[in-house]
Amino acid sequence: MDPLVAPAPTLDPTELVRTARHAVLGGIGEEGQRRLNAAHVAVVGAGGLGSPALLALAAAGIGTLTVIDDDVVELTNLQRQLAHRVDDIGTPKTVSAARAITALAPQTSVVQSSERLSPDNAERLLAGADIVVDTSDSFETRRAVAAASEVLGVPLVWGAVQEWHAQVTVFWSDPPASDAVVLADLFPIGTEGEPPSCAQVGVLGALCVQVGGMLAGEVVKLITGAGDPLLGRLAVIDALSARQHEVAIRPAGPARVATEVTA
Repeated sequence: MDPLVAPAPTLDPTELVRTARHAVLGGIGEEGQRRLNAAHVAVVGAGGLGSPALLALAAAGIGTLTVIDDDVVELTNLQRQLAHRVDDIGTPKTVSAARAITALAPQTSVVQSSERLSPDNAERLLAGADIVVDTSDSFETRRAVAAASEVLGVPLVWGAVQEWHAQVTVFWSDPPASDAVVLADLFPIGTEGEPPSCAQVGVLGALCVQVGGMLAGEVVKLITGAGDPLLGRLAVIDALSARQHEVAIRPAGPARVATEVTA
């Protein structure tokens, strides 16, 4: 999988002013970069998947990032949280992420929220975002994020790590007719229990980094129109075999009944 960003071999004076550390996106042109600079992306979770996603989005030149996380930086999973440093152990993840984003891309505005996202505050916390990225570990949080995204009418880029697999997909509450998807499919009927966090996954830290970058890549595709977003399809990454395949998500239709998606 190609990385979202590649280091610039040389920096001209204009780019030196634009950011302290620089990464160049290929294939989006000046208009694509302008759209990224004007975009507001809300990321739920600044840990395992959210951390590399935040850094990739900042490096891409996203204008405003809202970071939502109610946890603190921990030593046990620091290696999977690229935005955080040893010095930040015990610091709220939102504060730590804001420091890293500011150092990487000072032109990016960071909005911090250390509230625990719930059905009662999800719409308020996500309001104003053009795209929502959900990397949360609990089904309760994901349900709240999905419901709020649908009410707000914004695309939802969703990712999860489970056992030896990672899943990434894009949902749109008001999709084009050819890519109709309903958010109800995000939570199949009968789904129970909590998915493991990246910390529990342990040795799959590299998978978290890869998927975090992929989440950011899907956001860039949606904003710039470059490439083909995973709208309505589920990308399943197998860490053991290093393979990736896609599973179709049920399109919207008269019967809005959730069906289980199997990988």
